[in-house]
Amino acid sequence: MRVTIAILSVALLAWLMAAAGPSAAQAPGTIKIGAVVPLTGRFGAGGAQVKAGYEFAVEDINRAGGVMVRDANRRVPLELVLLDDESDATKTVARLETLASSHQVVAYLGGFGSDLHAAAASIAEKNKIPYLGVAFALHKIHQQGFKYLFSPFPKSPDLARELYRFLNASVPDAQRPKRVAIFKEKTDWGDELGGLWAVRAPEFGYQAVVQEEYAVGTRDLSDVILRTKAANAEAVLAMPTPPDGFTLVRQMKQLAFNAKFYLFIRAPDAVVWAQNLGKDGDYFALAPGWHHAVRYPGVKELNDKHQRAFGRPADVITGPAYANIQILADAITRAGGLDRAKIRDAIAATQMMTVVGPVRFRADGTGVVTTAFLQWQSGKQELIWPKEFATAPLQYPAPPWDRR
Repeated sequence: MRVTIAILSVALLAWLMAAAGPSAAQAPGTIKIGAVVPLTGRFGAGGAQVKAGYEFAVEDINRAGGVMVRDANRRVPLELVLLDDESDATKTVARLETLASSHQVVAYLGGFGSDLHAAAASIAEKNKIPYLGVAFALHKIHQQGFKYLFSPFPKSPDLARELYRFLNASVPDAQRPKRVAIFKEKTDWGDELGGLWAVRAPEFGYQAVVQEEYAVGTRDLSDVILRTKAANAEAVLAMPTPPDGFTLVRQMKQLAFNAKFYLFIRAPDAVVWAQNLGKDGDYFALAPGWHHAVRYPGVKELNDKHQRAFGRPADVITGPAYANIQILADAITRAGGLDRAKIRDAIAATQMMTVVGPVRFRADGTGVVTTAFLQWQSGKQELIWPKEFATAPLQYPAPPWDRR
């Protein structure tokens, strides 16, 4: 009986240690953090920006000696284990399970696209591993009571409110595009954000004259565009994937539908927008969560590093991804060790300055962060909001397609 009790005690101890993650008392050689990012597929261009931000941040932290782990009484370097989910939510789930079982990561980092993050959230909760995700505006998933999900990124309610505030501050009342068309992809996020744009419009003096739904990957959107044209819409609000964004622009031009203002969230984030569309991609506003012109600590250094690596300042999602690592490293230091539950609690208590500005979290894991709006102008992404950081004013109204 004594032997049996001893064996059971050892087994129970081993299980508890595995559930908590690597113990700091074991003085690990590295702190393993796991990221599942779409490097291929429909979100590949955005995923590349996320990857760059993670890798730059890990490199910078490790160059400074790593993360201070109080229980080990020393600094420990970060080890990033990054896997490609190919823009497939099923593979997001499988890759996260691999990171937990094969790599024993202490935290998860997300990729790009709300549907991939939504698939990941329940896995993080099941495995009790803290999850930090950017390029992730879906608010609904934060209303399910998850304790391990955190997102230092503007959410749908923030985007809906701030869009109208921005327009009212940027365009005189008599010239505002008050007849709004909303293109909603048939996803949870499309329904959520599209619905909020419509609901909040009257509060700020706008009218949603069209709310059109379309399936992701639809190649012929002419019916949607023609109904919008017939409604005399002056502004178009949409959240397309990159392929759908290109389709919408080309077919709006073909059908001679000209709006005064366009906001496409997600599709115009990457530099391939201008490469694929040329002048037709100008005048489109976007809300990627960041721009390299914001004057926060560390932004200049990140821009210089990105310039050396890619020949351009930091991409719009690279900054938020970099901030994810800053937040995690700070939380590990405050947690004092590598216990996942303690790291989770430390993330929840975050109040710090990052390259995306000050960050703190609400009780549901959503971040209180700056909402930025950009616009493509002459083939460049210009920061147009917040006004104190703006690199250019909003170009409005957008000229007709045949005058560009």
